[in-house]
Amino acid sequence: MKSSSTTPAGAETESLRTVVIAFGANLGVAIAKTVAAVITGSASMVAEASHSWADTGNEIFLLVANKRGSRGPDDRRPLGYGREAYFWSTLAAVGLFVAGAAVSIWHGITSLLAGESSSENYTVAYVVLALAFVLEGISFLQSVRQIRGEAAEYEKDFFDYALETSDPTLRAVFAEDSAALIGIVIAAAGIGLHQLTGSSAYDAVGSILVGVLLAVVAFVLIDRNRRFLTGEPGSRALWNAVVERIEQLPEVASVRFVRIEFVGPKQILLVASVDLVGDSVESSIAHTLRRLERELETNKAVVDAVLTVAEPDEGDVGPTPSH
Repeated sequence: MKSSSTTPAGAETESLRTVVIAFGANLGVAIAKTVAAVITGSASMVAEASHSWADTGNEIFLLVANKRGSRGPDDRRPLGYGREAYFWSTLAAVGLFVAGAAVSIWHGITSLLAGESSSENYTVAYVVLALAFVLEGISFLQSVRQIRGEAAEYEKDFFDYALETSDPTLRAVFAEDSAALIGIVIAAAGIGLHQLTGSSAYDAVGSILVGVLLAVVAFVLIDRNRRFLTGEPGSRALWNAVVERIEQLPEVASVRFVRIEFVGPKQILLVASVDLVGDSVESSIAHTLRRLERELETNKAVVDAVLTVAEPDEGDVGPTPSH
């Protein structure tokens, strides 16, 4: 038996809204931080500006990921284009590492070694960081709302779902916004210590710490996308739910085995082998399988299409994809 389902339209729209809000917030923050970095000469502010520009560029990749990954199956791609979402999200994570982490760490190290002592406009720096915190917070809260809602729907812990969700754009926005808020606090601390002590070393260290933070986030995102690109299996809870759903079908006597693999955001490929009730002759198996198809297709929000393949000699229903 093969079944396939598409990402629910509501979830797709919510993910798009989350990315669009993040893009607008990051663009405004990037412009403000760049102006502040030029005025203040702060290494931490330069790091923050690099971070925000990296996030802004990354949101473009995430918009592409959301668009291309949501395309349904066709003759060329019978399982759809869901894995493209992980490819474009990986590019976004690499961009965060290169344009965000590497630039921040490099600038912090060079400033630290040079022992630069600039006359900063601290008021401008604090005002911009406060504005950035508000804008990043708006984007962060949108991602939190989406994660909380979906985690409750799937009865998952909030942070477990944020890390394990098959939606790479949602995970990326949440991780980047979390890093942005922490980075702002680090930058403010570095600038504050610079102001109190007169030593620019604290500012430079702040830049390095922001870069390290971004590198850690980038590596986590890259690793998660790698797993989904190379074949992430479904969780035990999902496996149990699938087996329970199949066993509820009146024509199914038992489930022999089930294999689950994600092929896109909220899309899985399900391969199942089952025994049918009774000892039907081969001529009637096709009718039984068609009834199973109709039963699985009852909820179009979950299962979009079903293709069944019988193993007549053993009375099985053979491979099944489900998104």
